[in-house]
Amino acid sequence: MKGGVYLDAEVPHLVQQHFALVRAGKAKRQRFPENVVELVDSAAVALQRQDPAQNLYAAEVMGPSRSSEGFRLYYLVRWLE
Repeated sequence: MKGGVYLDAEVPHLVQQHFALVRAGKAKRQRFPENVVELVDSAAVALQRQDPAQNLYAAEVMGPSRSSEGFRLYYLVRWLE
């Protein structure tokens, strides 16, 4: 288990670690719906494009993972600073 997400060794391509921009407040949330997560190529790109004034933060996330309600979620690994 990593970051609240169970990883299946037989299908590692389903849930992966990514760098991303997350549109949300940096509150205590640990998971985000896919509509507020934009995957990017690297930590450097995420850091360059973040805009805290617009609640857009650079992060490392795991996902996507399907919730029990059928939503695709990304789980926060860490905020990039």
